[in-house]
Amino acid sequence: MGKKPGLRRSFTPEFKAEIVELCRRGDRSVGQIAKDFDLTETAVRLWVSQAETDAGERDGLASSEREELDALRRENRRLREDVEVLKRATAFFAKETR
Repeated sequence: MGKKPGLRRSFTPEFKAEIVELCRRGDRSVGQIAKDFDLTETAVRLWVSQAETDAGERDGLASSEREELDALRRENRRLREDVEVLKRATAFFAKETR
């Protein structure tokens, strides 16, 4: 099974959880599980790491915290853009009233 370069596959949370569970059982190595399911070993290791973080077994941001941080960053960026628009509008109207 050849993967096309640049083609990014997405997996459901349920699928990732099943792969993580297989890794935790220890019957097969992470590398073997990745090979068996045509996944990259890096991706599988990241899923295991994130599952450990979510379970409080490892330091770091839980998935929910990471999603909240991403949402706050997007909102912050949008608000900064809104402020810039208002600054330009204020400058424009200040010129018009002189």
